[in-house]
Amino acid sequence: MSPLDDLPLAGEVVAKDFDGWSETVREEFGRHAFNGHVGGALLRETGRVRVWDIRLAPGERLPAHRHVLDYFWTALTDGRGRQHIHDGTTREVSYRRGETRSYAFGPGAYLLHDLQNLGDEPLAFITVELLESANRPLPLG
Repeated sequence: MSPLDDLPLAGEVVAKDFDGWSETVREEFGRHAFNGHVGGALLRETGRVRVWDIRLAPGERLPAHRHVLDYFWTALTDGRGRQHIHDGTTREVSYRRGETRSYAFGPGAYLLHDLQNLGDEPLAFITVELLESANRPLPLG
């Protein structure tokens, strides 16, 4: 059983075993294995939450980043995306404006992935991390 088995990941698996991953993406996952920047811009941080804005133009990618905190995201636009996941799978996801998904991580669990906009229109999300989670927040500096 993989730690990802308990996560309700969005979309459909379109490839396994790192099939189709470029050397650039593979290297990025190594360099960003502990990248806690889970969004494009940190809008707000309090003692309880980090609020991130993600806006991707058509074809643009959010680099690999690691989720260790419980979090949720809400799609601000309709769109389609592709994610490479650290277990070697690639998923394609259709998003609907207003769709919200939440994730919880036990001690030591994580999700390392990227996100690319496959659509013809901008793709936007708000992501909220809960600092009171089973894992310590990753440093942002």
